[in-house]
Amino acid sequence: MSQTDATKILPPFTQIPAYLQTIADYEQQAEKHLAANTWHYLQGGAMDEYSVRDNLQQFKNIQLIPRLLNDLTQGNTECEILGQKFPHPIFLAPIGHQQLFHTEAEAASALAAEVLGSNFVLSTFTNTDIQNLKKENPYKWFQLYWQGDREKSLALIKLAEQQNFKAIVITVDSPHTGIRDRERRVFFQLPEAMQHPHTPTHIPLPEIREDQHPVFNGLMHIAPKWADIEFVIANTNLPVILKGVLHPLDVKKALSIGVKGLIISNHGGRVLDTAISPLKALERIKAVVPSDFPLLLDGGVRRGTDVFKALALGASAVLIGRPAIYGLAVAGALGVAHVIKILKEEFEITMALMGTATINEINQEYIFQD
Repeated sequence: MSQTDATKILPPFTQIPAYLQTIADYEQQAEKHLAANTWHYLQGGAMDEYSVRDNLQQFKNIQLIPRLLNDLTQGNTECEILGQKFPHPIFLAPIGHQQLFHTEAEAASALAAEVLGSNFVLSTFTNTDIQNLKKENPYKWFQLYWQGDREKSLALIKLAEQQNFKAIVITVDSPHTGIRDRERRVFFQLPEAMQHPHTPTHIPLPEIREDQHPVFNGLMHIAPKWADIEFVIANTNLPVILKGVLHPLDVKKALSIGVKGLIISNHGGRVLDTAISPLKALERIKAVVPSDFPLLLDGGVRRGTDVFKALALGASAVLIGRPAIYGLAVAGALGVAHVIKILKEEFEITMALMGTATINEINQEYIFQD
């Protein structure tokens, strides 16, 4: 259902209807709460959206092989990453401009994450001031989009340090916006009045001469390089995680300069279409890192069984993006919390039915791939 008339857009629910039982239910419901162009912005991807669909398909291609009659009475979903223990491995991915989906924006998502014990990754493009989020919440990382130079980028990192964030996540896979046909067809634009307290939505471009290329001498000129990542590592006490790495050779480079973890992601299929799915990339990357090196998977998770499959292939945790926003659009903080709860309970039951008492027991022996 698409809305052309604003009066047809449903306001957020204040209570969760009983018929919302799955992420798919939330996806169907969320469209009714958003303007048509906002819905296409959320759902869309780059070009033909092959990667958007493939991210989902790769989970369906894996089958589970349960083990039976194990003693699971001491079971739990706890995981440890970078020396910090988390109640479960379902984290919230960084999503910018959350005011598009609910008036309380990131404040609602952060509250839901805190209540459900989910690690919250705050986007640089937050509409909520970082200082208005609960400083005492221990489960939060800050995601950095490079600001075109080291001084501006480091200023955001220092602010995150002051607000007790536990890690810096640098997104490295989108130095240039993807070609998003669906967005362009509906003429999507961010509202002019939308506030981003910590950064402009468009970083000033260098002046380009007539004989220079607008892409390679424009955005790519001010995009981060490996030396910039080394600079960040040298100037923060927080662990630095790179988000968007897919190639094993980049993984080896990241390890060599002191990166402490990776979020394996193709940006939800929103930047480079036909890029390898995170699940496929995970298998290749796992083979070139130490056994205890944190690898988080972002993209395509819609069921508790998906969480299990990602962990079986070597992920330390997973991040959810669109599912959390479905919850936010439908019912604010309550909806986000319910989405996390759905996935968490599905994952717990999957673990029990698979015969695994702890996350450390989950491995490739429990899955089958053609």
